[in-house]
Amino acid sequence: MTGFPPLPGAILDGDVVAHFGDPVREQRGLEGGDALAPLADRTVIELTGSDRLTWLDSITSQSVARLRAGDSTELLVLDPQGRVEHVAAVFDDGASTWLIADAADAEPLAAWLKRMVFRADVTVAVRPELAVAGFFAGGAAEQRAERAAHAPQGVPVVWTDPWPAVQPGGHQYHEGEHPGTDYHWRTVVLDADAAAALAADASVVWAGALAAEALRIAAWRPRWAAEVDERSLPHETDWIRTAVHLNKGCYRGQETVAKVHNLGHPPRRIVALHLDGSESVLPASGAAVVARSADGTAEDEVGHITSAARHHELGPIALAILSRRAPVGDLVVRTPDGDVAAAQEIIVPADAGATADVPRLTRLSRRPSAPDPRDAL
Repeated sequence: MTGFPPLPGAILDGDVVAHFGDPVREQRGLEGGDALAPLADRTVIELTGSDRLTWLDSITSQSVARLRAGDSTELLVLDPQGRVEHVAAVFDDGASTWLIADAADAEPLAAWLKRMVFRADVTVAVRPELAVAGFFAGGAAEQRAERAAHAPQGVPVVWTDPWPAVQPGGHQYHEGEHPGTDYHWRTVVLDADAAAALAADASVVWAGALAAEALRIAAWRPRWAAEVDERSLPHETDWIRTAVHLNKGCYRGQETVAKVHNLGHPPRRIVALHLDGSESVLPASGAAVVARSADGTAEDEVGHITSAARHHELGPIALAILSRRAPVGDLVVRTPDGDVAAAQEIIVPADAGATADVPRLTRLSRRPSAPDPRDAL
């Protein structure tokens, strides 16, 4: 694992620790704030230079120009059509801006940032020697992480996920209570010595990626590695609530963001699925989601699974991206082991967007005719 020495009892899936023998227990420990999750599938990028914040503000979806030391946020890099290309957690320590990205996206993101520097006083550096771990606030893990965190400026590099609340300039499409309000996730950056010390400490409680992903999915929290594809718009996953500032200046893709939010509807929408657990089948990412007619004689593929997990309380759950016109009732997920029934919970409604109060002009053909002056005679 990048940045972490081998951890006792770790069961690996490639370079990532999937679990430590008991994913359900690990979920409870992580959720309760007692456990740390090694995140080998995250990579750190460091930005330095006096222009780093104003420059980053001008090219991404988030307002970051006035970040202070210790502030956290997140941003998206969009293509000219407003589609999501890159995603990063953002933390500033007063001298450096730290970006934490999914590992597969880190090098492409850093390469794009370097191409955008031009004459700005900014240096972009990927820092693969730094380790990343995740935890929930309010417990022993937070205290341990604060002590161990990389802090070259005296400010511990600990990113606070903004997901629990709609951020300034953001907008939430979900209507009603949001499970993300309880998702108090943190990510700590560690140097090699701190990571080795944690790995050698027998008192540290660890949790694997299966536990972390289950809690993320339950909070409806999108992730680049799972919910983003070549068509993704930020509106589709309710990402505008934390990663897009609707009132800041122009940036690449901003016109599409504004048009869809103010005048249109996103073509797809994310939903939460509660899966039938009787067959113990968990669908893989990409599994087709199907709507059946009331009499069961017709089927229509309406989307696909992006993430799935077994939650310690909710059972098997998933996030899926569906067509905006997909029905709002129960669905079916197609797997190699058979179809799985799925109860749908709306995150982004089909009528999301079109928030601008645009006055409707009366068509000329429907305007009342002017009174004839002769009628007054």
